[in-house]
Amino acid sequence: MTTHFRWLLMGLFALLAWPAQAALQVTDDHGVAVHFERSPQRIVSLLPSLAETVCELGQCQRLVGVDRYTNWPAAVKALPQVGGGLDPNIEQIVALRPDVVLMATSSRAGERLRALGIKVVALEPKTHADVQRVMLKIGQLLDVPDALKVWRAIDAAVMAAAQSLPAGVRGTRVYFEVNPGPYAAGEGSFIGETLTRLGVKNIVPASLGPFPKLNPEYIVRADPDLIMVGERSVDGMNQRPGWMGMRAMRGQHLCVFPAEESDALIRPGPRMAEGARLMARCLATRAPGAKKAGGQS
Repeated sequence: MTTHFRWLLMGLFALLAWPAQAALQVTDDHGVAVHFERSPQRIVSLLPSLAETVCELGQCQRLVGVDRYTNWPAAVKALPQVGGGLDPNIEQIVALRPDVVLMATSSRAGERLRALGIKVVALEPKTHADVQRVMLKIGQLLDVPDALKVWRAIDAAVMAAAQSLPAGVRGTRVYFEVNPGPYAAGEGSFIGETLTRLGVKNIVPASLGPFPKLNPEYIVRADPDLIMVGERSVDGMNQRPGWMGMRAMRGQHLCVFPAEESDALIRPGPRMAEGARLMARCLATRAPGAKKAGGQS
């Protein structure tokens, strides 16, 4: 066999092997297996936490479009916005020629996009375990080998936030309002899981669901020690019947998070550790036991 012929054979084998090596399959949260000839390079995201995960994995440059609520990191603000996650602009998405669209399982756009020949991967993290699973799934999709390392750093930072808390605030009974329904973060939500890891007690049990709509009287009867709420939801809170008599309101044991911090708190994604730090700061400065522990109340 001549050297020239040998090189031709090696080139042919490499060519035949390339699609098999590059091809990948991802099963989304609907149980749908989505096949790709290679890792997608043009991505449209219709859920802020998914776009944030793409960026946390160092692949922000692959995003070519996002939903109207995606605003972190700063680089995504320059991208085309394609409407809301539940009601995206299909024509605009098609015009962006994405290799894949990442969306929530609750989005109604998946079938329409698939009918137009666009690949869709539906992922919706709701718990800490989901955040890890989705991060690893997107890492697989983007061919990022160290996704697990990124997750471990996030998880370690949540643990560090918990360890930073003074003993006096542990066991604090907390009410976390997600929006003014009032909708609360229950024990079974990812926010509730973070509160549990911080060593405090959520007044909304897991049996009510992850984000239940509550009768305001329920919260008055529960009489939490501390209230956490975003600035978008705080207006009118003191006009709710009976609320000014609650110990948290009387003692000003209330943390009002500005919009940017609120986004970090309520999105189940890579900023989960930042959310834990914000909650820990709130507890260390506003919980009734904080003064006893040497903090500020």
